[in-house]
Amino acid sequence: MNSLKIKFLGLCSIILIIAIGLTTWYNLQTQKAILNKLVTDHGRVLAETIHNSIITDMANGNNHRVSHILGKIKKEPAIDNVRIFDESGRILMAASPGEVDGLVSTSELMAYRDGNFSFSSDLSDHEHFNSIVPIYNQPLCYTCHDKDIKVLGVLSLELSLDQLSNIQNSGRNTTLIASSVMLIILVMTITAFLLVYVDAPIRRLVSAMNHVETGQFEEAHTMISSSDEMTLLSSKFNGMVQRLRELVENTVKNERELAISQEKLTHSEELGAMNMTLEERLREIEYLNINLEERIEEIEEANYKIADLASELEDKNIGLTQAVERLQSLYKMGLAVNSTMDLGRLLNMLCQKSMNTMKSKAGYILMLNEKTGNLSIGGAAGIPEDFDLELEIPLKPGGVSFWVINNNKPKLLANVDKENEFSKMSQLGFIRESVLCAPLTDKDKVIGTITVANPIDGSSFGIPDIELLSTIAAQASIAIRNARLYESQETTYFNTVQALVSAIEASDAYTRGHSERVTRYSVALAKRLGMEGDPLKQLEQAAILHDIGKIGIDVALLHKKEKLTAADIDVLKLHPSIGMRILEPIHFLGTVREIIEQHHERYDGNGYPNGLSGNEWRIEGKILAVCDTYDAMTSDRPYRKAMSHEIAIREIHDHSGSQFDPEVAAAFIEICNEGCLPQ
Repeated sequence: MNSLKIKFLGLCSIILIIAIGLTTWYNLQTQKAILNKLVTDHGRVLAETIHNSIITDMANGNNHRVSHILGKIKKEPAIDNVRIFDESGRILMAASPGEVDGLVSTSELMAYRDGNFSFSSDLSDHEHFNSIVPIYNQPLCYTCHDKDIKVLGVLSLELSLDQLSNIQNSGRNTTLIASSVMLIILVMTITAFLLVYVDAPIRRLVSAMNHVETGQFEEAHTMISSSDEMTLLSSKFNGMVQRLRELVENTVKNERELAISQEKLTHSEELGAMNMTLEERLREIEYLNINLEERIEEIEEANYKIADLASELEDKNIGLTQAVERLQSLYKMGLAVNSTMDLGRLLNMLCQKSMNTMKSKAGYILMLNEKTGNLSIGGAAGIPEDFDLELEIPLKPGGVSFWVINNNKPKLLANVDKENEFSKMSQLGFIRESVLCAPLTDKDKVIGTITVANPIDGSSFGIPDIELLSTIAAQASIAIRNARLYESQETTYFNTVQALVSAIEASDAYTRGHSERVTRYSVALAKRLGMEGDPLKQLEQAAILHDIGKIGIDVALLHKKEKLTAADIDVLKLHPSIGMRILEPIHFLGTVREIIEQHHERYDGNGYPNGLSGNEWRIEGKILAVCDTYDAMTSDRPYRKAMSHEIAIREIHDHSGSQFDPEVAAAFIEICNEGCLPQ
């Protein structure tokens, strides 16, 4: 497999496969785009033709001919179905009488509402292409239809794509066969070229080299004329062989002359004198060798000392590197803990960062409950997954945290097996081998502990680890104190605003408890839709405060029993924007303000204050809109009595897709039908 020709042939084959493959793929995509364009244009032209014919018959009062036209069109092989339905999806006319008064598919109705008048769809047996054309109300139709109706119906034409698929498959197969034949021809051509112009000349050169190795210089002469390059190579090779032959012959001749000279030298008297001189030189060399050995021993001793110094320097470098790594870890941890003020997220982050910094298998933070005297798990990492994190742990002897809290200083258990005072089994459900625990304090008062256990490399914690964990504990204590202060400030702000909402509702017997009910409904609906974490918390806060803007509305208008005028309604519509301005100074309620502003928007864009629609509307605002409307309908008002639960549910169902988001409305109705709506 190390042959040059195989490598070259393989490389060429790969390049050809890639090039022809890309060309084939591009041709197939072009064919598909052309066919799709043809069927789109054909479907649109055919639908417009049928639409114009129907308009003409309806304008002439020949409405009965429309069904006849639809049935006649249905007989065409390329047309699977044709029908007319209204904007709600009910079929008004169809080529198949059995479809009348039925409902079109959801995908077809949503395509019309989204303005997608040309699209393909897959049924159980084959593929279709749909063309949709709205039939708009015109002055000629006012005699039979109310002029306020914008669309009289929607024409839906389904074209079969079976013939198009056959054409596309045939073109694809032809293209693939042609590409394969082309690839085979090119590979065979390159292979023949390699064998004739590369492989054969190389074999002749190898044969000539074998003759050179055995000394057969006459047979090593070769002449290759398959190409200019091979001719030049052959010529240079022949010159090299001739030069090598001359060198061998000269070497043999010189060796013979040297042998004759050595024989003459053995009989010369000068050979004795030369031997004496040689012996003296040998004695001098021996003396120099003795001195050299002494110097070598001195150098070896110096090398041993250098090696010792290098070892000491390496140990110091390792210690310095470890110190730098720990400082970097502490710096990164400081950045991480200052990035959040959420206490739960902060504690879990501290556990994970501490475990990574200390290179341990487990890490956890226990917070002291001053009321019960027990410990609660603030955060944990590396403990068994089935352990209940909500479980409170008794503060009793045998636990490392008990000792640390009582002594207000860190505790190192290098090997738990040698510590009789402490239990080997942790109360968090794992076996402890080596443990390091440090106190968390707030103004010299112990509020909990941070613990790491079982180093990853199987070693034990040491004295330097105590200093590192104590530093981490100091950082963690400051971060926990800041997070608690931030939560206290948030709670104070929120309770103040909530008190204002309660004051508004307390002044009106009709709206008393409205915010609490809407909050319960909204949380239940959000959970059904899979919402959790911060989004769920923000929705709950928005539900409690959604009517805060009514502080800025005249009380007399809020309690008005007569029918509200248009001006009254315009004033009431201001309360979402007023609520936004009231909560604007409270920065942590930024998302909550946005939800409150959107709780009177509509799915069709006819809501207020910003006229949002579809996906422009936050999911939290959609949830709050449904729950607020339901409670308003099922509660007494100064100007009307409360509706029944059944009527309110029917109203939500009827306005799904216009006032309410269909998915949110369906989930709310599902909760009500299951009897899961909180009371």
